[in-house]
Amino acid sequence: MNPADAARPRFSLRSLLLPVYLPTLLFAFGEGMTLPVLPLFAQALGASLAVVGVTVTVRGFGALASDIPAGVMVNRFGGRNTMLASAGLAAGSSLAIAFATDTWHLIALMFFFGAGWSMWLVSRLAYVAETVPLEYRGRALSLVGGVNRVGVFAGPIAGGLLAEHLGLEAAFAGQAAAAAVAGAVVLLRREGAAQPVRGGTRVHARLARTLSEFRYEFLTAGTVALILTFVREARQLLIPLWGDHIALGVGAIGLIMGLSSALDMTLFAPVGYVMDRWGRKWTVVPSLALLGASLALLPLAHDFTTLLFVGLLSGFGNGLGSGAVMTLGSDLAPRAGSGEFLGLWRFLTDLGRVAGPTIVGGTAQALALGSASLLSGGFAVAGALVMLLFVAETLQRAPARNLEET
Repeated sequence: MNPADAARPRFSLRSLLLPVYLPTLLFAFGEGMTLPVLPLFAQALGASLAVVGVTVTVRGFGALASDIPAGVMVNRFGGRNTMLASAGLAAGSSLAIAFATDTWHLIALMFFFGAGWSMWLVSRLAYVAETVPLEYRGRALSLVGGVNRVGVFAGPIAGGLLAEHLGLEAAFAGQAAAAAVAGAVVLLRREGAAQPVRGGTRVHARLARTLSEFRYEFLTAGTVALILTFVREARQLLIPLWGDHIALGVGAIGLIMGLSSALDMTLFAPVGYVMDRWGRKWTVVPSLALLGASLALLPLAHDFTTLLFVGLLSGFGNGLGSGAVMTLGSDLAPRAGSGEFLGLWRFLTDLGRVAGPTIVGGTAQALALGSASLLSGGFAVAGALVMLLFVAETLQRAPARNLEET
């Protein structure tokens, strides 16, 4: 055992309540508030259906464009300052959206909100990578995934009520308030967060060095993270579209998606225990395998019962991966100067998030909806094989490399 680790006081997940879990819940709740409202708000501003689609996806592009700069900010200014900046950017852009007067204004502000969201995710993960011992990270980050799911699940209810009684703009004002409170929690909690790295190396040199030093990890574990995120996005699009394809009503499709999400949310606690007890592969490989199986079975669904089975299988598989991408990233990140690594890691996952709907939609348009489902299922199986055969078990790996020492 490392002497520094032996001298470290016993870790408690309760220590993450204020710096991680409460702000995560607030951010996720705020995001959820606008999910049912954003398309309607865009239409109210005069957007066509195509432009509505752009307003929904542009946040992902904002995050994708900001992941690497966010990692650089963590190393340059520290995790706490980056968290505060992310909360300010998210709150400011959300509040400005409430006063948007045209769709292009809305699109630009959604891009900035995506940037703020990215900064929050990278700085939060850097904090966990720095402060949480390896043997607790599975539970710590699966709980982050669970808290995020609860927020996104409850947020649409509150957002819908606000929009119905106070107008569509009220949901974005509520999102701004949630982000502002999250920032206040971080501001009041002064200790912790990744500290600035004061080095003379230029940013582009550090990024190149990180890519070179961890090229195998990015090619293997990074590919798994990209595929898992891709498949998660694909399933959220494919199940409703297939429900419509087999002539189910919106209510029936919503019930299937709701039950799938409910099953998903029940798994984060046991998944965290398994990751910390037996290893990350024990959840990531089954998660991808079951997601692949559900997508392969989707074209066989022909009524409510069979689609419900596919939806529940998909929800179970997704739940098995709760916190998995974050855990792998924090396990592999260097102990000092983790910002660039985690920024690049988030870039891969956000690339999967953006690519999922794009590839699924393009494949369905060019071939058929069933073909898009089978292709996504094939990617999931490939990801499971890469994780099983080429990714070393990070729970038992040697101590993380330190870029400052190489």
